[in-house]
Amino acid sequence: MGDWAALLPRLSETDRRQVEVGLAEADERIRAVLRTASTYHWESSVTSVPEWATVRSWPVEERRRAALAMHRESASAMSDVVRNLATADVTFTRADLVWCLDVVACRGGVDNGTELELPALIAPRLTAAELADLVPALSALSSEVVDDYFIAAATRRRTVMLFGRAIDRATGSPLPSSLLHDGDTFGPAVRAELGDALVAPGVPELLEHCATLDKPAASKTWLRHLDDLLAAANGGPQVVRRLLDAFAAHGRSVHDDSDRLLRGLVWALSRERDEEATDLLARVTATAAAAPRQASGFPHAQRTAITAVRLLADRDGDAPVRTLARLAGTVRNRAVRSRVEAALTSLGARRGWSLSEVMELAVDDHGLGPDGRLPTPVGSYEATVEIAGDRARLIFARDGVPLKGVPAQVKQAHGDELAWLRDAVKRVGATLVSERQRVEGLLSEERTWSYPDWSSRFLDHPVTATFGRRLLWETSGDGQRWTAGLPRRDPDGWTLVDRAGRALPHGQVRLWHPVRADTAEVLAWREHLLAAGLTQPFKQVFREIYLRTPAEEKTHTYSNRFAGHILRYRQANALLRGRGWQAGYLGTWDGGYESEATKAFGGGEWRASFDHALVDNPDPDRYDVEHCSTDQVRFARRDGTAWQPAPIVDVPPLVFSEAMRDVDLFVGVTSIATDPEWADRGEDRFSAYWRRAVVAELTPSAQVRRDALARLLPRMAIADRVDLSDRHLRVCGNLRAYRIHLGSGNVMMEPDDAYLCIVAARERTGRLHLPFDDDPLLSTILSKAIMLAADDKITDTTVLAQLRRGGATGQA
Repeated sequence: MGDWAALLPRLSETDRRQVEVGLAEADERIRAVLRTASTYHWESSVTSVPEWATVRSWPVEERRRAALAMHRESASAMSDVVRNLATADVTFTRADLVWCLDVVACRGGVDNGTELELPALIAPRLTAAELADLVPALSALSSEVVDDYFIAAATRRRTVMLFGRAIDRATGSPLPSSLLHDGDTFGPAVRAELGDALVAPGVPELLEHCATLDKPAASKTWLRHLDDLLAAANGGPQVVRRLLDAFAAHGRSVHDDSDRLLRGLVWALSRERDEEATDLLARVTATAAAAPRQASGFPHAQRTAITAVRLLADRDGDAPVRTLARLAGTVRNRAVRSRVEAALTSLGARRGWSLSEVMELAVDDHGLGPDGRLPTPVGSYEATVEIAGDRARLIFARDGVPLKGVPAQVKQAHGDELAWLRDAVKRVGATLVSERQRVEGLLSEERTWSYPDWSSRFLDHPVTATFGRRLLWETSGDGQRWTAGLPRRDPDGWTLVDRAGRALPHGQVRLWHPVRADTAEVLAWREHLLAAGLTQPFKQVFREIYLRTPAEEKTHTYSNRFAGHILRYRQANALLRGRGWQAGYLGTWDGGYESEATKAFGGGEWRASFDHALVDNPDPDRYDVEHCSTDQVRFARRDGTAWQPAPIVDVPPLVFSEAMRDVDLFVGVTSIATDPEWADRGEDRFSAYWRRAVVAELTPSAQVRRDALARLLPRMAIADRVDLSDRHLRVCGNLRAYRIHLGSGNVMMEPDDAYLCIVAARERTGRLHLPFDDDPLLSTILSKAIMLAADDKITDTTVLAQLRRGGATGQA
């Protein structure tokens, strides 16, 4: 029971007897009607059957008593009956309201909200004088209902609205208390900030109307009434803008009631077509679609986001393109994400762009210069937001001398400027993350660019350039013969140069992919990359390729290549989402035992799906999901707004290779085979799988890892102590020899193949240059090799104990 019950005035015995007079007779009479109608159960509405017509003819006092009787006996089951008994012509008293609330309190408080049906109907019918001493209890009860998400949304809104009307009548408040209530921090803050503007003539009516929109799309009738209210309200359009501007600045999640109000306000803002309105709509859209870091699937205001996305796509200018494109790379909520993608497609169609080109043209430069820097004077210092590698950072300098941190004077005297600069770093960093993902996604598309478009979008853009300048591209004059090269800045602009440094003729440009190159070209570019010391933003030259197999052509519609693996589920799910796949979370509930992860490829024209299933936890006291098993990979082609299953032979090579690469990544990184401590589990039910997987044939990702090691190891100090075989890296230590499996990273000690468990706290490879940084297992293998080559200097007691058990007897 909530605190509201303690605030409820006590009902005198005289008043109680007066309320309860005749209730037993009324109860018997109404139940006779219910029995006759044979509809006395939860699902049916007795008020729709012919027998109910006799009840409508009862005197108002008889219906009043029947409503009170139903409230006392069946408060949570017969709300429809109660509502139809307590029609507008029935008069209730203050004692009736207190009695009804006392009944709810005696039952232990609010359950599903329907028990408040009758008191919520009675309260607005009383006078201000009758309600005066009930305001504290009604306010506390409303606050409890507002925060109770176990109550159905429609019931909660109705109850809060009706109690709110009663409270407003008693207090004389012109602004409905059901609007901008204390269910979140946004409502009270806005009430305090806007003050009198919210109660100006016509404004409360406008806000109430905005809160009535039940669907994302507004009807013509609703919009006509909205226009009338906007015209009649004193400063109505300005209040709309101020409220939405406050929400954009609020930047946090809001209550469902506030979300509904904001959705209506967004429609009100859309009636204005000026550039400022468009910019405000873009900011509101971004805030509504954003989500807390710890709950990325739950936007701050999902209803508002869905509506705002649609309205924003119909606006002119750059702000809609930039905002929607940024959301396409950051939103994790399925409902909002699908609307964003549909809005971008619609926007692109209106402007003559493909979805991929919309995303490309919308990349925000955040005011950075061509060098990726934004210098800003702050007092006697110069602050610079800059891109360093793949990250954004803030640095300070004075008289041209760089400083190590933020000067104390800046913290003390320029707090607002410092906050803006730090926020700018976050914004640039978010764009870098989404842009890296977008550019890597181009590897599954057959996109070409003219030379000017290519250089302006990928080499001159201050954000995208940090990726584009380190990638391999191809150029062609006829679209048939393509020549690969790396970008180079010449006095007259950007050009592509081959491995010998010769400039290539300008023509069409496309992103290079190894699936279109022969083996000699791939190997030559790998060697060139290492020699030049170039680190690519993601694997491109060293990228794995996946070609169709006869087995996959035989199964026709699916691939079993990565089926039958056991993955660490939470890590696998996080990696799925990090790579842009959408999947329902597995769990021990109805529908939670299987999941299908999906991701669009080929510029949104193809979709891959990856089936995985929960592996039951043998511990009955644990409900979290530890492991999942992998199953089929399938493909589908876009058909309008639907997806049509497609045979594997029809899937473009780029799409197939990129999708299978992702699935291989999930398996390779999260399989229990990569867990170095699994061998100590004894007779575990997965031990047979683990033993097979730790020495299995190399997958394409492991084969690329082997090729990288073959090029890196000769450059290392341990070159004379290592040797590569088909599946292992053999390391000769001073105590014994070891074999590191290139697929799992697990270590076996010679000569008896005893397992050596090494859990590295941090992988270290010294100053060795790696051509890519998105294969953590490569770094792990190298760090283990470096450590084992000097095994006589190992101080870790856990590793030493294993070496002793293995019987190390001298140099291998």
